[in-house]
Amino acid sequence: MALKEQIIENHHEFLESLRHRFLDDSRKAALQKFENIGFPTKKDEEYKYTNLKEITEKNYNFFPKENHNITKEQFDELHLGEENFDWIVFVNGKLHKELSKVSIENVEFLSFNYALNDEKHREVFEKYFNTIAAKDLAFTNLNLAYCKYGFFLKVPKNVVIEKPIHVFYISQNQEENAFYNTRNLLIVEEGAKVEVIESHHNFDSTYVFTNSVTEIFTYPNAKADWHKLQNDNNTSYLVDHTFARQEKDSLTTVNTFSFGGKLVRNNLDFIQNGSNINSFMNGITIIGKDQLVDHHTAVHHNFPNCESYQNYKGIFDGNAHGVFNGKVFVDKIAQKTNAYQQNNNVLLSEGASIDTKPQLEIFADDVKCSHGCTVGQLNEDALFYLRARGISKKEAQALLLYAFANDAMQNIDIEPLKEKISKLLAEKLEVDIEF
Repeated sequence: MALKEQIIENHHEFLESLRHRFLDDSRKAALQKFENIGFPTKKDEEYKYTNLKEITEKNYNFFPKENHNITKEQFDELHLGEENFDWIVFVNGKLHKELSKVSIENVEFLSFNYALNDEKHREVFEKYFNTIAAKDLAFTNLNLAYCKYGFFLKVPKNVVIEKPIHVFYISQNQEENAFYNTRNLLIVEEGAKVEVIESHHNFDSTYVFTNSVTEIFTYPNAKADWHKLQNDNNTSYLVDHTFARQEKDSLTTVNTFSFGGKLVRNNLDFIQNGSNINSFMNGITIIGKDQLVDHHTAVHHNFPNCESYQNYKGIFDGNAHGVFNGKVFVDKIAQKTNAYQQNNNVLLSEGASIDTKPQLEIFADDVKCSHGCTVGQLNEDALFYLRARGISKKEAQALLLYAFANDAMQNIDIEPLKEKISKLLAEKLEVDIEF
């Protein structure tokens, strides 16, 4: 049975399994929208280069087994060496307090499911939940229809969370292909600061399809950083939609590091809702074999005196396929906008490919907007220079590729994360680099 039919067939049983009822009407309406829209195909412009058939023609278990047998050693390997971090762990969709470590005070730090069932937080959810997520997309409607578990954090005014928070989504002990709809909601009030790391991990040989939606609200003079670490196995599919709305004088960063997964689609929308806003998007993709990673970004400059920066680097080997489509929209009142967009790619084999399309739509006349993309191979002169100094060809190539990707990491403030990304880069490039 095709996935669309499975989704429709299982929805009633899913609703019956929930304790909270106040979202039932919204869920039913979202399912109806999804049924009308259907999954995107290559005939849709936004999915022209990404074929979802591999995902949508498989059977999935909509009620994954909750029990697991993850060992401490297995879990420790997922950490970044972040002894001074906080972390929250979801296994097979369920929050596991015994694996989590939360030391935060003066913030509302809850699992999504708990917040849905807690009357005290009903008002917060009615104010924020599903207000900036796109209402006309198949995957966002599918997520609303089926979301049950995920991460929720509200940081009060002027509270600075010193410790980064790592959110783990783990699937393990599944005998059938598993289907997850994770949901994240981050609210950073005026003058507050927080950094979040999100990672997904499949421990099984069965397939996992994760459909994730994240909503980020950053208020005046607040700072929110969200880092996506994607290094899953080759039986994992991830479709991610992240929406960030910023108020005046705020700074929001979303970094996306894609090193693994069979098919990964990252959709990122920034909505600037005030002046003097800074928005940062950085990405590093290193994949091989027959993997696919697709980045679709959009920045909506709606007010004057704002800036946005997009810097995406891609390295593709084997028969890997990369996609980048970056859009910048500048409203007619958004004078003094400074928007920068760059996508650079290196192809290491004849079978590797990249489809890249940076776009600008500018309706203001006093702006500085630039975009560009490059697709090529390694610089032969630089390669010769290194080899002339006794460095092997393989090591010379790896060093050049490391340097090529490295500048997309420069705004990472979390040293253990920066070191982890550097190590993953070195491992993927098979080179020894001292950190």
